Amino acid sequence: MNVMIHVADSSHLQHAQAICDLIFVSAQARGTGIAKRTPEYIEEKMNTGKAVIALDGDKLVGFAYIETWGHKKFVANSGLIVHPEYRGMGIAKKIKRRIFDLSKKLYPDSKIFSITTGLAVMKMNSDLGFKPVTFSELTDDKEFWKGCQTCRNFDILQRNDYKMCLCTGLLYDPAQQEPPATPPKPFAGKIVKPIAKKRNSNKTPKKK
Repeated sequence: MNVMIHVADSSHLQHAQAICDLIFVSAQARGTGIAKRTPEYIEEKMNTGKAVIALDGDKLVGFAYIETWGHKKFVANSGLIVHPEYRGMGIAKKIKRRIFDLSKKLYPDSKIFSITTGLAVMKMNSDLGFKPVTFSELTDDKEFWKGCQTCRNFDILQRNDYKMCLCTGLLYDPAQQEPPATPPKPFAGKIVKPIAKKRNSNKTPKKK
Protein backbone atom coordinates (compact mmCIF):
# COMPACT_ATOMS: atom_id res chain seq x y z
CA MET A 1 0.00 0.00 0.00
CA ASN A 2 1.35 3.40 -1.01
CA VAL A 3 -1.40 5.94 -0.42
CA MET A 4 -0.65 9.47 -1.61
CA ILE A 5 -2.86 12.52 -1.02
CA HIS A 6 -2.90 15.11 -3.80
CA VAL A 7 -4.59 18.41 -4.48
CA ALA A 8 -6.94 17.21 -7.22
CA ASP A 9 -6.66 18.58 -10.76
CA SER A 10 -7.75 17.73 -14.30
CA SER A 11 -5.58 14.61 -14.32
CA HIS A 12 -7.96 13.05 -11.76
CA LEU A 13 -11.23 13.54 -13.67
CA GLN A 14 -11.40 9.82 -14.42
CA HIS A 15 -12.26 9.21 -10.73
CA ALA A 16 -15.29 11.53 -10.64
CA GLN A 17 -17.92 8.81 -11.12
CA ALA A 18 -16.22 6.49 -8.62
CA ILE A 19 -16.21 9.33 -6.06
CA CYS A 20 -19.94 9.89 -6.55
CA ASP A 21 -20.58 6.17 -6.12
CA LEU A 22 -18.49 6.08 -2.95
CA ILE A 23 -20.35 9.10 -1.55
CA PHE A 24 -23.65 7.31 -2.16
CA VAL A 25 -22.46 4.03 -0.62
CA SER A 26 -21.07 5.87 2.42
CA ALA A 27 -24.37 7.69 2.95
CA GLN A 28 -26.27 4.40 2.80
CA ALA A 29 -23.89 2.73 5.25
CA ARG A 30 -24.14 5.56 7.77
CA GLY A 31 -27.90 5.74 7.54
CA THR A 32 -27.54 9.51 7.69
CA GLY A 33 -26.72 12.26 5.27
CA ILE A 34 -23.97 12.95 2.83
CA ALA A 35 -25.29 15.29 0.17
CA LYS A 36 -25.42 13.59 -3.21
CA ARG A 37 -23.13 15.04 -5.88
CA THR A 38 -22.92 14.61 -9.65
CA PRO A 39 -19.74 13.71 -11.57
CA GLU A 40 -19.90 17.16 -13.19
CA TYR A 41 -19.87 18.82 -9.78
CA ILE A 42 -16.85 16.76 -8.65
CA GLU A 43 -15.05 17.51 -11.92
CA GLU A 44 -15.57 21.25 -11.38
CA LYS A 45 -13.94 20.99 -7.94
CA MET A 46 -10.97 19.16 -9.43
CA ASN A 47 -10.54 21.60 -12.30
CA THR A 48 -10.47 24.57 -9.92
CA GLY A 49 -8.09 23.02 -7.38
CA LYS A 50 -10.69 22.90 -4.61
CA ALA A 51 -10.46 19.22 -3.70
CA VAL A 52 -8.01 16.64 -2.43
CA ILE A 53 -7.86 13.03 -3.53
CA ALA A 54 -6.14 10.03 -1.95
CA LEU A 55 -4.86 7.35 -4.30
CA ASP A 56 -3.13 4.01 -3.93
CA GLY A 57 -1.48 3.93 -7.31
CA ASP A 58 -4.47 4.45 -9.62
CA LYS A 59 -7.03 3.20 -7.09
CA LEU A 60 -9.36 5.69 -5.41
CA VAL A 61 -8.88 5.71 -1.63
CA GLY A 62 -10.55 8.91 -0.43
CA PHE A 63 -11.71 12.40 -1.29
CA ALA A 64 -12.86 15.74 0.12
CA TYR A 65 -13.72 19.10 -1.41
CA ILE A 66 -14.18 22.80 -0.64
CA GLU A 67 -17.27 24.94 -1.09
CA THR A 68 -17.55 28.71 -0.54
CA TRP A 69 -20.65 30.52 0.67
CA GLY A 70 -21.80 34.02 1.58
CA HIS A 71 -19.43 35.78 -0.82
CA LYS A 72 -16.53 33.64 0.45
CA LYS A 73 -17.08 34.64 4.08
CA PHE A 74 -17.62 30.95 4.81
CA VAL A 75 -15.80 27.88 3.54
CA ALA A 76 -17.19 24.37 3.95
CA ASN A 77 -15.06 21.23 4.10
CA SER A 78 -17.39 18.66 2.59
CA GLY A 79 -17.73 15.15 1.22
CA LEU A 80 -14.98 13.47 3.25
CA ILE A 81 -14.99 9.81 2.25
CA VAL A 82 -12.63 6.84 2.50
CA HIS A 83 -12.95 3.56 0.61
CA PRO A 84 -14.09 0.74 2.95
CA GLU A 85 -10.91 -1.27 2.26
CA TYR A 86 -8.78 1.57 3.66
CA ARG A 87 -10.71 2.54 6.76
CA GLY A 88 -9.16 2.32 10.21
CA MET A 89 -5.72 3.36 8.93
CA GLY A 90 -5.82 7.05 9.80
CA ILE A 91 -6.31 8.08 6.17
CA ALA A 92 -9.46 10.13 6.89
CA LYS A 93 -7.51 12.23 9.38
CA LYS A 94 -4.79 12.92 6.80
CA ILE A 95 -7.35 13.90 4.16
CA LYS A 96 -9.10 16.17 6.66
CA ARG A 97 -5.82 17.86 7.54
CA ARG A 98 -4.96 18.38 3.87
CA ILE A 99 -8.34 19.86 2.90
CA PHE A 100 -8.24 22.09 6.01
CA ASP A 101 -4.78 23.41 5.12
CA LEU A 102 -5.87 23.95 1.51
CA SER A 103 -8.92 25.90 2.71
CA LYS A 104 -6.76 28.19 4.85
CA LYS A 105 -4.34 28.72 1.98
CA LEU A 106 -7.05 29.62 -0.55
CA TYR A 107 -9.27 31.58 1.86
CA PRO A 108 -7.14 32.78 4.81
CA ASP A 109 -9.76 35.16 6.20
CA SER A 110 -12.82 32.92 5.81
CA LYS A 111 -14.56 30.98 8.54
CA ILE A 112 -14.35 27.25 7.86
CA PHE A 113 -17.24 25.04 8.84
CA SER A 114 -18.44 21.48 8.68
CA ILE A 115 -21.69 19.72 9.49
CA THR A 116 -21.53 16.05 10.34
CA THR A 117 -23.17 13.23 12.25
CA GLY A 118 -19.91 11.28 12.55
CA LEU A 119 -18.14 11.19 15.91
CA ALA A 120 -14.78 10.56 14.22
CA VAL A 121 -15.15 13.66 12.04
CA MET A 122 -16.15 15.72 15.09
CA LYS A 123 -12.96 14.58 16.85
CA MET A 124 -10.81 15.43 13.82
CA ASN A 125 -12.38 18.89 13.59
CA SER A 126 -11.93 19.48 17.29
CA ASP A 127 -8.22 18.63 17.03
CA LEU A 128 -7.90 21.26 14.28
CA GLY A 129 -9.49 24.00 16.39
CA PHE A 130 -13.15 23.75 15.32
CA LYS A 131 -15.81 24.56 17.90
CA PRO A 132 -19.39 23.19 18.01
CA VAL A 133 -21.91 25.89 17.12
CA THR A 134 -25.59 26.28 16.35
CA PHE A 135 -26.64 26.44 12.71
CA SER A 136 -27.38 30.16 13.17
CA GLU A 137 -23.60 30.77 13.30
CA LEU A 138 -23.07 29.06 9.95
CA THR A 139 -23.78 30.52 6.54
CA ASP A 140 -27.32 31.64 5.81
CA ASP A 141 -26.72 31.12 2.09
CA LYS A 142 -29.81 29.28 0.85
CA GLU A 143 -27.80 27.51 -1.83
CA PHE A 144 -25.80 25.70 0.84
CA TRP A 145 -28.88 24.33 2.54
CA LYS A 146 -30.31 23.28 -0.84
CA GLY A 147 -27.41 20.85 -0.97
CA CYS A 148 -29.04 18.99 1.91
CA GLN A 149 -32.13 18.17 -0.16
CA THR A 150 -30.66 14.81 -1.21
CA CYS A 151 -30.03 13.87 2.43
CA ARG A 152 -32.53 11.45 3.92
CA ASN A 153 -32.88 13.73 6.95
CA PHE A 154 -33.79 16.86 4.99
CA ASP A 155 -37.36 16.80 6.30
CA ILE A 156 -35.98 17.14 9.86
CA LEU A 157 -34.02 20.22 8.83
CA GLN A 158 -37.11 21.71 7.19
CA ARG A 159 -39.33 21.05 10.20
CA ASN A 160 -36.85 22.92 12.38
CA ASP A 161 -36.72 25.92 10.03
CA TYR A 162 -33.10 25.13 9.09
CA LYS A 163 -31.97 25.79 12.66
CA MET A 164 -31.10 22.24 13.71
CA CYS A 165 -30.91 18.69 12.41
CA LEU A 166 -29.13 15.44 13.24
CA CYS A 167 -25.85 17.00 12.10
CA THR A 168 -23.61 18.97 14.43
CA GLY A 169 -22.26 22.29 13.19
CA LEU A 170 -18.54 22.89 13.71
CA LEU A 171 -16.80 26.19 13.03
CA TYR A 172 -13.17 27.35 12.73
CA ASP A 173 -12.88 31.13 12.98
CA PRO A 174 -9.35 32.36 12.13
CA ALA A 175 -10.04 35.64 13.95
CA GLN A 176 -10.52 33.77 17.24
CA GLN A 177 -7.42 31.60 17.04
CA GLU A 178 -4.62 32.42 19.44
CA PRO A 179 -1.40 33.43 17.66
CA PRO A 180 1.50 31.03 18.13
CA ALA A 181 3.65 31.83 21.10
CA THR A 182 6.76 33.83 20.19
CA PRO A 183 9.90 32.11 21.47
CA PRO A 184 12.05 34.29 23.75
CA LYS A 185 14.88 36.06 21.99
CA PRO A 186 18.40 34.94 22.91
CA PHE A 187 20.20 37.25 25.34
CA ALA A 188 22.30 39.66 23.29
CA GLY A 189 24.13 41.50 26.08
CA LYS A 190 27.49 40.76 27.61
CA ILE A 191 27.79 38.59 30.66
CA VAL A 192 29.91 40.40 33.21
CA LYS A 193 31.56 38.18 35.76
CA PRO A 194 31.92 39.60 39.26
CA ILE A 195 35.50 40.44 40.21
CA ALA A 196 36.59 38.58 43.29
CA LYS A 197 38.97 40.48 45.59
CA LYS A 198 42.19 38.66 46.27
CA ARG A 199 43.52 38.53 49.78
CA ASN A 200 46.98 40.02 50.16
CA SER A 201 48.98 37.15 51.57
CA ASN A 202 52.04 39.45 52.08
CA LYS A 203 50.23 41.80 54.45
CA THR A 204 51.74 41.79 57.92
CA PRO A 205 49.22 40.80 60.53
CA LYS A 206 48.52 43.33 63.26
CA LYS A 207 50.09 42.73 66.66
CA LYS A 208 47.74 42.32 69.54
